Amino acid sequence: MTAFLHDQLRFHYLDTGTSGTSEVPFFFQHGLGGDVGQPSGLFSPPPGIRLLCFDCRAHGETTPVGDPGKLRIAVFADDLRALMDRLEIPDAVIGGISMGAAVALNFALRFPERTRGLVLSRPAWLAGPMEENARIYAAIAKLTREHGAARGREAFAETEDYRKTLRLSPDAAASLLGQFDNPRAEETVAKLERIPTDSPVDRLEAVEAIGAPTLVLANRQDPIHPFEYGEVLARRISGAEFREITPKSLSRERHMADVQAALEAFLARFLARQPVNGLPNHGNTGH
Repeated sequence: MTAFLHDQLRFHYLDTGTSGTSEVPFFFQHGLGGDVGQPSGLFSPPPGIRLLCFDCRAHGETTPVGDPGKLRIAVFADDLRALMDRLEIPDAVIGGISMGAAVALNFALRFPERTRGLVLSRPAWLAGPMEENARIYAAIAKLTREHGAARGREAFAETEDYRKTLRLSPDAAASLLGQFDNPRAEETVAKLERIPTDSPVDRLEAVEAIGAPTLVLANRQDPIHPFEYGEVLARRISGAEFREITPKSLSRERHMADVQAALEAFLARFLARQPVNGLPNHGNTGH
């Protein structure tokens, strides 16, 4: 774990790489309210893969919150590029979970020359705001501002929004309550008001321009991350691979195993393309 300074913020990040190696860099970003522990706890990089992730603005140990107006998906993508520049990584496989998937999608469209591959895990956005989710997160933010995190959590647990989510997906309901449990919940509450109303793309048709190899992961029984969003993105992105994974509410262990297996298989194709003795390896590419 280490940090870098950018835009007057101290960004906390994780880098599993070894200096001087030819590992394939894979940036895997966390979801709304998460931190580097989410992607690093979900995926254990096999030999040859350099896992990197950072705490986005208003998340984890990245401080201070800074300008609330910069709590936007495109700015998070700019922050990712800044970290790549700092680490002198010209291009990488770019991925993320939920909000992280939105950041990765925005990055791939705006910086295609730096996107070796793309991973969209449990996407929560298409084009435009999260709509229903934005309303729920706004309610969480309002309760946090009015009552503080602890009392706000108690009040939210009594709402129909929470009860409905709990019936559909206990894991998604726990994730919503978890927004109140964050040690910086009150300090960073603006992220719940601003990010869900943002969008990674203005038009869904824009994703058809993505040329990088793409993996899309989605699961059912998850109202925050609709299965259909994954299907739509996989259809729109040429050549994208789509994989259904086990819902966490059904089995967290199987969910983690599915993600690990899918990522390992996808990233293996980039290992096959790594230079050998200074020359490109034109062996098996995984296609």
